[in-house]
Amino acid sequence: MYTLGIDIGSTSSKAVILRDGRELLAHQVVPLGTGTIGPEQALDAAFREAGIAREEIAFTVATGYGRMNCAPADAQFSELSCHAKGIHYLLPGVRTIIDIGGQDAKALQLSDTGQLLAFQMNDKCAAGTGRFLEVMAKVLNVPIGELGPLSAQADRPAAISNTCTVFAESEVISQLSAGVSAANIAAGIHNSVAKRVAGMALRLGHPTSLAMSGGVALNTGVVSAMAREIGCPVQVHPLCQSAGAIGAALFAWEKQMKKEGSSNE
Repeated sequence: MYTLGIDIGSTSSKAVILRDGRELLAHQVVPLGTGTIGPEQALDAAFREAGIAREEIAFTVATGYGRMNCAPADAQFSELSCHAKGIHYLLPGVRTIIDIGGQDAKALQLSDTGQLLAFQMNDKCAAGTGRFLEVMAKVLNVPIGELGPLSAQADRPAAISNTCTVFAESEVISQLSAGVSAANIAAGIHNSVAKRVAGMALRLGHPTSLAMSGGVALNTGVVSAMAREIGCPVQVHPLCQSAGAIGAALFAWEKQMKKEGSSNE
């Protein structure tokens, strides 16, 4: 049985195809989010990778910012539940997840079986989100993917005191004018994000096993800063960006199994 999970975020689209709720056949990430051709591109690429036709999918679950506008979906699940389930599939020993998305940041607490027990969320301010990092990268005139390596060259991380994106942008411009290196500013930006998100995550208690999911988990500077701020190693799976879509595909399998069980009664 093939099931499909699609995670439509504000800045990227992810598609995952599973066989029998266990085997990962395809996972694709397209850097275009809701309201664009990104979801369709991710789906096309996933079907090519899996080597199957759309008609062979038994059940599809959509998650993410644009989940309610996904025509192929048979059901929609929140990204909280999907990231919890996806990370449990990838890293079964993890009990706390930090997911920094384009528009929000979330901290999730899981049970031993991967069930979502509690969460904290920031969705009212861009500070501590992927959007904040995108704005800062533009000010520094570096690609977003180079912020992590750039910050690793820092010898004296700058202090970024403003948590508001607009004011922080002005602060970074002022520091550049004062001759502060881009590397030190990048490190300061990562420390600022980590401090804000760690404070939110610690409201769930001090984690004993911690992972990051989502695209920002690929930023080594943020991951390192988060580990220092929380005082706990941070695990990052190579498929961290697809965790939500994996969780959606797993929920799709469960829904189809329940559906088949009901029809056999």
